[in-house]
Amino acid sequence: MAQTRAWQRMLSGRRLDLLDPTPMDIEIEDIAHGLAFVARWNGQTRGDYAYSVAEHSILVEEIFRRLYPKEPIKWQLAALLHDAPEYVIGDMISPVKAAIGPDYGALDERLTAAIHIRFGLPAKIPATIKKKIKKADKVSAWLEATQIAGFSEAESNRFFGRMNPDLVRDLRIHLRPPVETRNAFTRRHAELMAAL
Repeated sequence: MAQTRAWQRMLSGRRLDLLDPTPMDIEIEDIAHGLAFVARWNGQTRGDYAYSVAEHSILVEEIFRRLYPKEPIKWQLAALLHDAPEYVIGDMISPVKAAIGPDYGALDERLTAAIHIRFGLPAKIPATIKKKIKKADKVSAWLEATQIAGFSEAESNRFFGRMNPDLVRDLRIHLRPPVETRNAFTRRHAELMAAL
């Protein structure tokens, strides 16, 4: 009986084993490229370009810095990489994750650990930092919902919580070609790595 293939060839030439990912098979260019082509909201957003997970990740890191300006650079990097596993597993909506069950979470955890180790972060980040990143993620979701996904402000408040107007006033969703988003993600990653 033939063994089922559980690896993916990356554009960098790396072969990423999804069941046993190693940090040596992780390249930021592969992450940035993949995330720039993964649409959030299942592509159901306004505009001429999909709102990508890469663009979302850049915004979450910016929001994290605004909310927690005294947190070390490494946690800003963790915020930028918070959805990095989606470069190979996609951005699944919560009901699909629930239908797949615990196997999805285990896969996500394995990939996250390999990515974190590759870029000098602990395999598991502290729960307090994870909670702070989740808060920034919810602010981003609120902005996305109201600006490009067709939600009213009242709906966004109900699903994602009421936002501090001072925090979100000047934040705008960017819709741009994947190559621009990929380059912006890679550039921000390089800035954070240089500052560590």
